[in-house]
Amino acid sequence: MNPAERSASGSRRHEEHAGSARFPAGHTRTGPRSDTFGTFARTGAALLCVVALAVTLWSGIDERGTALAFGVLVAVGELTRWSGTEDRESAPLGAAGALAYALLGEQAGHPSRHGALQVVAVVSAAALLGCVPHVARGGGPTLDHLTRRVLTVGFAAICFQPLYNRGRLMGWAGPSYALLLVALLVLTALCDAVLAAAMARSRTRWPFGPLLRDELRATLGIGSAVCATGAVMSLAVAVVGLWALPVFSLPLLLTQLSFRRYAAVRVTYRQTIASLARATEIAGYTPAGHARRVAALSRAVGRELGLSEPDLTVLEYAALMHDIGQLSLVDPVPAGATSALSAEEQRRIALLGGAVVRQTGVDAEVAVVVERQADPYREQPVSARIVRTVNAYEELAREAGPGGPLTALEKLRLATARDHQPEVVESLARVLLRGSLTLPQAG
Repeated sequence: MNPAERSASGSRRHEEHAGSARFPAGHTRTGPRSDTFGTFARTGAALLCVVALAVTLWSGIDERGTALAFGVLVAVGELTRWSGTEDRESAPLGAAGALAYALLGEQAGHPSRHGALQVVAVVSAAALLGCVPHVARGGGPTLDHLTRRVLTVGFAAICFQPLYNRGRLMGWAGPSYALLLVALLVLTALCDAVLAAAMARSRTRWPFGPLLRDELRATLGIGSAVCATGAVMSLAVAVVGLWALPVFSLPLLLTQLSFRRYAAVRVTYRQTIASLARATEIAGYTPAGHARRVAALSRAVGRELGLSEPDLTVLEYAALMHDIGQLSLVDPVPAGATSALSAEEQRRIALLGGAVVRQTGVDAEVAVVVERQADPYREQPVSARIVRTVNAYEELAREAGPGGPLTALEKLRLATARDHQPEVVESLARVLLRGSLTLPQAG
């Protein structure tokens, strides 16, 4: 994995890697979480692969040229997938090729003879082969990626191939047949979104509703292109044969390259914000790692409260830059603890911080969160409430020494009538109790 990919995936690893979580000010993790549904899904996918490969090898591969062509397409799609981005589908070419093979009825006017198990066997073998370099480089959650690929393609093939092979679709032609393929692809995309959200929920214990919403939103983006390309490939191969595969793969491959460049721009954007956030640490106004710890914990609390992915990104950026207004102070506040200042001084620092953020060209929503963090919480947007509470927790826990987390949470609960929203404080407590976060260490 190159440095840009590592930087892009860093903030997500703060939330996702819980096995070795360590917390500031004496907080300890509660032990490993049970990924029951994820284990069940991976076991089911593995059993489906074994059965499909065994049956296919025993009975022989039908239409070997077709199977080889689609297998190569899927393998190339997996080889060219990228890791470390927020995009849900990192191998759109491989996904489109797999779905096209699952919904393939004819080739150049001749009925196909392969069944659902052969589709699963070919796609599984090709995907495994294409993922070998990624596994060797340690790039991305390959096992969950393969689980989703096998189960979704298996679902599409089981829905379509038995109907076609039994002649149930002989009367379907033209627009009716195309609409059937589109309907099956939409249903498959919905099942994939539910599966992805359920696996993420089992792994992280984040709320299922927001996870599903983010998956569905991603499906409307690159997911819609994957479904459309899969349907067009299947229909084109039925008319002109396997020559349609490279022709219709090229646009999606170019789209994938464009997404990759866009992801690289986002990585650079976040690196710029992180560098600006370190200005207060370098100048001695805040402790080392304070902004990163607040950002990581704020993002986890925001997800616990059900914020969408775009809102989480704004929250993370605002948390990184929440102390930038302290650069206006002549004398640094001890340990950067602005909670000890008067309300007027806190508001002045917040407004100056928002002004600085606006001058940097960062999204205006980030500036609003920064400049509103010192307002009464009932007048704040939810992101500003989260940053304010998490920042106060980090300062209080650091000052209290051993046992600081419990002391800090108790003080936050006592201040819910005026300074902190009760729901935010309780969400913070749940995040800390689960130990579902890896926070950067001071220094």
